[in-house]
Amino acid sequence: MVLTRLHSIREAVESNPARIAWVLFDAGRRDRRTRELEALCRRQGVPVRHGDRRALERAAGGAGAPQGAVARMAAREYRPADEALSGRAGERFLLVLDGVEDPQNLGAILRVAEGIGAGVVVPERGAAPLSDAAARSSAGAIERVEVFRAGNLRRFLDRLRDQGFRVVGLDPAGQELYGLDLTGDLALVLGGEGRGIRRLVREGCDRLARLPMRGRLASLNVASAAAAAGYEAVRQRSTAKPS
Repeated sequence: MVLTRLHSIREAVESNPARIAWVLFDAGRRDRRTRELEALCRRQGVPVRHGDRRALERAAGGAGAPQGAVARMAAREYRPADEALSGRAGERFLLVLDGVEDPQNLGAILRVAEGIGAGVVVPERGAAPLSDAAARSSAGAIERVEVFRAGNLRRFLDRLRDQGFRVVGLDPAGQELYGLDLTGDLALVLGGEGRGIRRLVREGCDRLARLPMRGRLASLNVASAAAAAGYEAVRQRSTAKPS
């Protein structure tokens, strides 16, 4: 994976320097942000290189226009699905993505997940990769959120329910979300752009829920829906904890 945005590179250097093969800096750009980033790389033991603008563009490939540096990362590893079941019972929280294929949406969901303290589960097929586009959209959250990969989402949801999770799918046909109990071990299932949750995955949910829509739009973007539903869960879970 290649990172081209200074903020994303800094987050990666701070969070997981061992995964960075090198950072290539624009030799013709010596502003404060690039100087500070280079100093951070050296402190963290990240290899540093310098080149001209064309060298940076070649290194970036199609990942976007460099801001003054390009970082080459080792491939982002997914965590096995079994590890999504770990954690303290009653406090586990997951966002399960059924066919979210847009890397910018994935990145935005990762940013939401970091904010609400949730892990993210994606299927092996039909999911956006952990790419540079996802990293940029996540504003660095890609380095801080645990991302698990499940071979079969329906079977994975069955396992979650067996482990005591409440599985709630966001679907326009469901009841209003604010009437549901979202405390305890919880998995929120979000469908892909356009088609929503697939039938078999929908059938693996305990309940279906919808966000209240007071305007003319029928639904929200999947990342916006993740934020709205996720923070309602955070509100309920915070209220349920003893002070």
